[in-house]
Amino acid sequence: MKKTNFDRYLEGQMADPEFVAQFQHADEAWDVALQIADLRRHAGLSQKELAKLLNTSQQQISRLESPSYEGHSLSMLRRVAEALHARVRVVFESEIAVAGQVAEGKEVYR
Repeated sequence: MKKTNFDRYLEGQMADPEFVAQFQHADEAWDVALQIADLRRHAGLSQKELAKLLNTSQQQISRLESPSYEGHSLSMLRRVAEALHARVRVVFESEIAVAGQVAEGKEVYR
């Protein structure tokens, strides 16, 4: 598969330990941004077209798809999900394993 400019950029940045630390810290924002962009492209929509569906600006969609943006609201994510025929799930995962505790499975709650 051909490397994109972003692929080459990311490879270069990952050589910088400070960038790697920031990258890991911003993992959630990156994940949200990439999911929105992927869903939008999969739906065959431009940022401008999605913005029109959501009655917002193309600039707002660009912000939502920006890996550095951390101002996502749950209400906007729901609007985006509905427009893209998806759903929003928020999952909290403990970073600390508690001895003797049995974790729940990965059931989907509705």
